[in-house]
Amino acid sequence: MITRFEEFRKLHYNETPLLLGNIWNVQSALQYEKLGFKALGTSSAAIASDLGYEDGENMPFEDYFFMIGRIKSAVKIPLSVDLEAGYGDTVEEIVANISRLYEIGIVGVNIEDSVVINSKREITETKSFALKLKTIVEVLKKKNIDMFINVRSDVFLLDLPNKIEESKYRLKQYEKAGTDGVFLPCITNENDIKEIAAIIKLPLNVMCMPNLSNFEKLKELGVKRISMGNFANAFLNKQLEEVTLQILERNSFSPLFE
Repeated sequence: MITRFEEFRKLHYNETPLLLGNIWNVQSALQYEKLGFKALGTSSAAIASDLGYEDGENMPFEDYFFMIGRIKSAVKIPLSVDLEAGYGDTVEEIVANISRLYEIGIVGVNIEDSVVINSKREITETKSFALKLKTIVEVLKKKNIDMFINVRSDVFLLDLPNKIEESKYRLKQYEKAGTDGVFLPCITNENDIKEIAAIIKLPLNVMCMPNLSNFEKLKELGVKRISMGNFANAFLNKQLEEVTLQILERNSFSPLFE
């Protein structure tokens, strides 16, 4: 019988890209499951915002773990977790966090190559980060923990110089480290996406952005996974603000029922 991890991994190698439903609570997870999504992923930014924290590991891991556990207990489809930079400085701390997630049935994690220091996001040095990834993968294997490691590289997010070449170099290093997938948020140019997808063997993950091509085009470009990020959560919060303003202006709840 195929395991949940194997099911999740297989979703990254279909002809049609995996559209990941990024969720922030039980309600959003159940809605996406009902709508036929094949897998879900937490949005750390959205959950942090809902709990009153800034993004960038300012949310205590125990608070996050509680939310992850509630979501996991409510859905049957595979669930991956945005682990940011790992919620730990050392390999041991990161592996301990991944082990706890594995124990409650989580099948994948995102680990990013940037850190937030004093509210400023900075990219990490490539080789040391790749070595950390390699060690994490090796330790998890020794512990017989099957976890889809999706590495998020923030070259485009941070708008670094020579984005294409820098991304190619970093993603190849992460691929050599034994990870399972790579994620480039904020890449939108079709030629850039095609060029990146062509030089890596791992599934390429992109994220919702205003200028991102439609899903059919992304499929043609070689994309294998598409994420929503925290944009659905932000959109709904904006709608709440707008309808509440209408209620206040009209002194009536009628906008809720139009």
